[in-house]
Amino acid sequence: MKKMTAKKSMAILLTAFMLGLSACSGGNAPAGGKDAPSTSENAGKGNGTFKLWLGWTATVNNESMVQKYWRENEPFIDVKIEATQGDAATALNLKLNTGGFDDAALFSRSDIVNTSMIRSGSILPLEEYFNMPDKYPGLASIPKQYLDRMKDKDGHIWSIPTWFDQNPEKPWPGWASLGWFVRSDVLEKTGMKKEELSTLEGVEKFLRLAAKQTDESGKTLLPLSFSSDLNDENVIISTFGVTTAVAGGVIPVEQKGNDYEFIYDNPQYKEAFKWMNKMYRENLIDHEVITDKKERYKEKNKTGRVAMNAGGFFNMDHLLWESLDGPTEPAWFYETIPFPKVEGVDHVGYNQIINPYPGNDLYISKNTKNLDTILKFVDYTLQPNAEQQHVISDAPPGVFWDWVDQPLGQWKYINKEYEALITSGDTVKMASSGSGLFSITSYSNDWYPWWNFQNTGPKGRQKTIDFSQQIGQMGAARVAEPRDMVKAKAGGLWEKYLPELENVRKEYKAKLLMARNDNEFEQVWTTFQNALETRAHWTDLKKEWHGTLAEESKS
Repeated sequence: MKKMTAKKSMAILLTAFMLGLSACSGGNAPAGGKDAPSTSENAGKGNGTFKLWLGWTATVNNESMVQKYWRENEPFIDVKIEATQGDAATALNLKLNTGGFDDAALFSRSDIVNTSMIRSGSILPLEEYFNMPDKYPGLASIPKQYLDRMKDKDGHIWSIPTWFDQNPEKPWPGWASLGWFVRSDVLEKTGMKKEELSTLEGVEKFLRLAAKQTDESGKTLLPLSFSSDLNDENVIISTFGVTTAVAGGVIPVEQKGNDYEFIYDNPQYKEAFKWMNKMYRENLIDHEVITDKKERYKEKNKTGRVAMNAGGFFNMDHLLWESLDGPTEPAWFYETIPFPKVEGVDHVGYNQIINPYPGNDLYISKNTKNLDTILKFVDYTLQPNAEQQHVISDAPPGVFWDWVDQPLGQWKYINKEYEALITSGDTVKMASSGSGLFSITSYSNDWYPWWNFQNTGPKGRQKTIDFSQQIGQMGAARVAEPRDMVKAKAGGLWEKYLPELENVRKEYKAKLLMARNDNEFEQVWTTFQNALETRAHWTDLKKEWHGTLAEESKS
């Protein structure tokens, strides 16, 4: 990466961490770091080499500093990475139809990829290797619930799962970003305290007082704004108790006793829009929320036009505050607040579904001559240590980075050459340093690299970390359930009508928000219900969904 600007530094380092992910503890800790045996001590201990084909586009340098470390230190393996150019599905079909891949292939989890791999007859079944704790302790540590879902009718498992949560019972919440945000400087001007925003009534009071404030140019503030273009209204809908998120499924659904309630059937969905319409008619919501594109929305936040935001802080533009060292710009004053309580709502709806299940699959060619080498390497990458994703990406502690004070605390780079490359912003330079192979390891809620990086840059970078950690504890996130993962059947109604269902949603969210009075709102709501049936075949879609869930529950 060229020398970082302060404004882009956090995003660049996050990119360095996440390189290789896009396409989106125990006693087995790897040797390395300060106590790692030297190259000379381990001469002749090489465990072989193999080719790893990635099912996505990436900048590759097989002489990267981390890959050199692997060759000369644990695991003593030479990994030759090959990335996919262009469309992954097309590349896969071409490869499988021309003899297959050489050794191992790592793809984002997909039913299409999995079916293609199995039907090709070019891969090995791998179930036996998950039950060899003495030889492959990392593979044996994979949570059984992940493996059980991967078995076919004959009990075969055709891939090694990667990029999963090491502890599905206590999963890492991810970069939770959907919440409510208030400008503390505006709040102070209104004479209100943060605690007074704990209810919807308190928020309304603040919005009315904020509407009387002005920005630095003398323009009246926009009391509340969000990016409808990025579906930020889901934060408000979830505040009313409606789940708005899925985990790969076709539609948000919550369980009510022995039944299921779909998002548009929840009475609170209507109540959420009724409240937004009320705020809109009182000029307390920015009247351009429906028409603004994301760049225009970000500009309003940058210039201090907005007093309160509902939505995702990445959508607001986290770079606005990450570039700051103090209260020199409006963005410095953003603070997150708990979801305001709504009368009659016991719990907020879920706008983030945590999916601890594997995100990637590693397939092994039946023609490989390097089976044990591949298994040894993946066994190493899947050691169940909280820091293992960082170890695989950037080598063990003591090599290019180390702990600041204690293990699983803060960390910092200790190799200047490595740091200059990995934080340069230049993908070619980045590829010459780290491995970029987060996607072949796992992660843990016990320690997450970016949240624990020693912050030596602008103080504003810490705000993003704090926001994410705070929002993750506000009750709007939960672990995925089977209902969150119901997908469209090939050739089924969901595959056919889901695009039109989305069109109906977008069309009527605008009409509901901008209705001119209560009567018009009710008329729009009735028309919305009719459109769900006539255009999107809502009843038929729900019937097929129930059937698909029943089928998946049996498998």
